[in-house]
Amino acid sequence: MAGKRNYDDPCGVARALNLVGERWALLVVRELLFGPKRFTDLRAGLPAASQNVLSTRLRELEEAGIVARRRLGPPASTWVYELTELGRGLEPVLLSLATWGSRLPRPEGSELSLDALMLALRTTFDPERAGQLRVLCELRLGEDTFHARVADGAFRVSRDASGRPDAVIETTAPALRALVFGGARLTAAVRRGDVRVEGDRMAAERFLGLFPRPATLAR
Repeated sequence: MAGKRNYDDPCGVARALNLVGERWALLVVRELLFGPKRFTDLRAGLPAASQNVLSTRLRELEEAGIVARRRLGPPASTWVYELTELGRGLEPVLLSLATWGSRLPRPEGSELSLDALMLALRTTFDPERAGQLRVLCELRLGEDTFHARVADGAFRVSRDASGRPDAVIETTAPALRALVFGGARLTAAVRRGDVRVEGDRMAAERFLGLFPRPATLAR
């Protein structure tokens, strides 16, 4: 990775930042946490990153062994980027950063990407609220579909299908954020046509209540 800045410091933090400390690098990893993506999908999730900068970050992450590029088989037959085993090891780092950052004031006029929203669900999930609940919800957000499972006081979400869902929630990212963090009511959102629910409506409502909004820290 010629030209990249190096901290020349043996500390583990510095060695990690040598690989992922450049601007946009960790956000590229965030966008790949829940499954592989095409370059165009990555650009959609990171609209403020220029094409050249995103290409550079992807190349650097590939060289570092954090991201790999592969071709999907038919019928897709397209190239995608995905996290390697080394890259997936950054998940707890990103979860901790997201938990810490979620308590800082949110900038006005910006919207979460779909993957950032899924990460927000991961970091705000409350196992005490979940109790013994076992539910699988399919979240249809435009052209993206996520499978969110709650079981044994834990929450996992992925783009990979993982069984028959108890409920399907079809909506947009802003509407879903309003339901889980903004105090919007599911019944009213369905009535307005902002949300469509298939299957167990009670399970869907219970699921949406498992993510308390973190209190903002004063600075």
